[in-house]
Amino acid sequence: MVTSVHLADVQPSTALRLFRSHLSPGDVPGLRYGIAVTAAPLGAHLLPTPRPGRAGLIAAWDDDTALDGFLTSHPMAEPLAGGYHVRLEPIRIVGARPELGELPLTATRNGGDVPRATNSIGSNREHGPAAVLTLGRLRLLRGAAFLRASARAERDVLRSPGLRLATGLARPPRIVATFSLWNDIAAMRAYVEQNDGGHRHAMTAHTARPFHHQSAFIRFRPYDETGTWHPPGT
Repeated sequence: MVTSVHLADVQPSTALRLFRSHLSPGDVPGLRYGIAVTAAPLGAHLLPTPRPGRAGLIAAWDDDTALDGFLTSHPMAEPLAGGYHVRLEPIRIVGARPELGELPLTATRNGGDVPRATNSIGSNREHGPAAVLTLGRLRLLRGAAFLRASARAERDVLRSPGLRLATGLARPPRIVATFSLWNDIAAMRAYVEQNDGGHRHAMTAHTARPFHHQSAFIRFRPYDETGTWHPPGT
């Protein structure tokens, strides 16, 4: 299975049209899951700064061939083509996201071949770049507490050495997500494991009283990226 994250700055009217689009596995060959989202920079403020023309897509595919077919023929792919997208191999998941299906994590523990040739991203699973996708279905009554915890965590992540890309993603009112790309796993772990850090504080608060009905923290090996994106926090 291949996961992809797509990000693009487009006209606000185009972003609204993309946001209203629905990708169905029955209509797109090889698609397992797809959700159009709006993107906003991370920051230490309680509410993210809106970016009306910033669009995103999170999707899961049978394989690279299915993703290639979407990129070359689907109407939704055209406005995203001028932005950035990255292909991701799942490594580890904490929590669950049933829509994504059974992530083939065991493929990363048996020394198998990488899915395809790399493009500007290294291929070492344990020592190369790392990507993290968090997905949550928000409990609306816990929304204020979630925003407070997120602001602290976002402040810390933007200060973290080794962070290459970070953005918030959402499909209001319930779907909230973040995506981050790191130079290496050590940099990502240093942020996650920081004593009294924002991430640890948020996880402690979530464990005590969950912010989400369902949530997942998924680590990936990024193996192919196309286009460029903004520095963290922009």
